[in-house]
Amino acid sequence: MQNVNIQQLQEVATNIRKDIIQAVNAAGSGHPGGSLSAADLLTVLYFHKMNIDPKNPKMENRDRFVLSKGHAAPVLYGALAERGFFPKEELLKLRHMGAMLQGHPDMKNIPGVEMSTGSLGQGFSTTIGMALASKLDKIDNRIYTLLGDGEIQEGLVWEAAMAAGHYKLDNLTAIVDFNGLQIDGRNDDVMTVSPIDKKFESFGWNVITIDGHNMEEIINAFDEAEKTKGKPTVVIAKTIKGKGVSFMEDQAGWHGSAPNDEQTTTALDELGGVK
Repeated sequence: MQNVNIQQLQEVATNIRKDIIQAVNAAGSGHPGGSLSAADLLTVLYFHKMNIDPKNPKMENRDRFVLSKGHAAPVLYGALAERGFFPKEELLKLRHMGAMLQGHPDMKNIPGVEMSTGSLGQGFSTTIGMALASKLDKIDNRIYTLLGDGEIQEGLVWEAAMAAGHYKLDNLTAIVDFNGLQIDGRNDDVMTVSPIDKKFESFGWNVITIDGHNMEEIINAFDEAEKTKGKPTVVIAKTIKGKGVSFMEDQAGWHGSAPNDEQTTTALDELGGVK
């Protein structure tokens, strides 16, 4: 926790949340709820933890992040723009015809995107290959991936989890954005995913459970993951869907709905306004 300015990280997270609201409003479609819930997690990764260089996004020993729940692209785009991978003006072109930023991440056209994702479970699976390749090539880096809690209803996720445990991929950290909601409602009503911790433990993972909106807990969890040897780590981050915007918080309806202009103004005001 030395030399960490928590207030600065919180300010970055707020800016990313503003980016999410403005981008989805400009697009007229998108996924704000699960993007807002993950803003604090990506802030710590991109502005504190990961070894990355916006001027050299393909450097060999970089840390890598894969957004497995690819529909939450607005939070990744916000983090990349705030970090300087591309101009923030691109955010307002989200989902526009011919624009760089589309509804799901595109590794071929967006600087800083490591894997094209969208089909749930597949992003997580690719990080197993990335982590194993780094081990074989003796590259000293870390691989991170973010999954949604609804996403872990996919069987592919557990095949990948089994492989990661088998190969003892201690350079891999998975994060579950555990906000309890998915497009059809509450996870427990659609398809129960709990107990998440016991399931990952049974596949040979180190498990850390945190408040996904507490910067100190997020930082400490990633630090612990880096120190853990012989097994991959999963951080189960308890979050609030729509975090930061009162009328979106814990509302499944905001999984994939864009705010209108009036709602956007209200949301931005709650986040401190646009400077």
